[in-house]
Amino acid sequence: MCGIVGVVSHSPVNQLLYDALLLLQHRGQDAAGIATNHANGFSMHKANGLVRDVFRTRNMRSLPGNTGLGQVRYPTAGSSNEEEAQPFYVNAPFGIILAHNGNLTNAEQLKVEMFKNDRRHLNTDSDTEVLVNVFAHELQQATTGYSLDPAAVFKAVAMVHKRVRGSYAVVAQIAGYGLLGFRDPYGIRPMCLGFNETDKGSEYMLASESVALEGLGFRFLRDVMPGEAIFIDNDGKLYNQQCADNPTLNPCAFEFVYLARPDSVIDGASVYASRLKMGEYLAEKVRREIAGGDIDVVMPIPDSSRPAAMELALKLNLEYREGFIKNRYIGRTFIMPGQGLRKKSVRQKLNAIGSEFKGKSVLLVDDSIVRGTTSREIVQMAREAGAKRVIFASAAPPVKFPNVYGIDMPTRDELIAYGRTDEEVCREITADALVYQDVEDLKRSISDVNPALRNFEASCFDGNYITGDISRDYLDRLEFARKNPKPALEDAARSQLNLNLARVD
Repeated sequence: MCGIVGVVSHSPVNQLLYDALLLLQHRGQDAAGIATNHANGFSMHKANGLVRDVFRTRNMRSLPGNTGLGQVRYPTAGSSNEEEAQPFYVNAPFGIILAHNGNLTNAEQLKVEMFKNDRRHLNTDSDTEVLVNVFAHELQQATTGYSLDPAAVFKAVAMVHKRVRGSYAVVAQIAGYGLLGFRDPYGIRPMCLGFNETDKGSEYMLASESVALEGLGFRFLRDVMPGEAIFIDNDGKLYNQQCADNPTLNPCAFEFVYLARPDSVIDGASVYASRLKMGEYLAEKVRREIAGGDIDVVMPIPDSSRPAAMELALKLNLEYREGFIKNRYIGRTFIMPGQGLRKKSVRQKLNAIGSEFKGKSVLLVDDSIVRGTTSREIVQMAREAGAKRVIFASAAPPVKFPNVYGIDMPTRDELIAYGRTDEEVCREITADALVYQDVEDLKRSISDVNPALRNFEASCFDGNYITGDISRDYLDRLEFARKNPKPALEDAARSQLNLNLARVD
């Protein structure tokens, strides 16, 4: 999961990009980067850390230009190495800077093609570097002469769709020409388009979530369609074209559960309204499975579960109270690498109000249960605060399968629900009772808000990988690589082998 933004303006964009990344900070806390385009080429600054820590006044002054892009990242492919912070740059053809949100499922195959066919060398394990080089190669193939037109750009994107598998929402800057945005043919990762009318003409912004547009005074125009490419030249003229053969819209259901801000609208569905609906359907299941009178109070696990918890309490006519106070200066535990760090941060992040728990039977509502570390700690905190009974409810179904489309849950044995019944998960998190949302009710929660949404990428819940290229062998290789990271010497040996292959071919 990452957050991306691109802007074409009539005034300097460095502050706009910085402010947009602050609004998208929830999508990635590992690294941040901004690149701008101006008369002398590109300027770029990127590093590990939060937006406010990566960019200082001197960095902002070194980012001139009226067009540019930015990204906040947390790693799902590659590593946390600062070299893998985005955006990525290639100098030919024209000069291209690119950032993306998602994960390429055929990145290893593409790396081989890079060396043997495209004659391009990669310096990192980042799939974004793979993507920018695939696009650069296809743009070079589509271009005749020394100039560039939108038709060539769209032809290159069409070839990217044919070669690349997985999820990807992309913003790219082509030096001297303009800003490009495109989305994978399945529409897994979100991207929207906004505009701002000025005395000098229209300005445009592409972003992962609508909140980035609205927070900076841009008007939401529409979502970028699956497979569609949008090209905005440096004069502010917008071109668009469908570049995929058979695009279908399958937004990631986990965006609505947890990833996106509640004030965003994704593919025509309000995230907040969808979470209210999740609470409504979850209330029906709680009513069926928990005896009446067994619950004294409903409490959310702040912050993303709050809408679902409020609606659940309303539907069950139960008292709603805030029992946990969140330290907002601690990062989101779900996207923190390392089980030990996640466990330690839970108690730093949340503190229980003892008077709200003492002697009560408490229903705790969380957005989801992934690894179970946070849930177990929270249940224990509720008991230590004096709760006589702790019931746990998840607004999402059991997470039983790895997500390979850009969410950091790639190994099965890290998922508490994998290979366990609901009763076994309940014992693992030490709750007195556990209620999960049903998969169909989750999907219905979003469809109720926007009936045009009929299909979803919900592989972590139902095991259905919509790109059609994910096998058990693929998951096994992914998990082996995660558990056995390559030492530096192996990386060097692989680089030398790749170089030798290029020379032989």
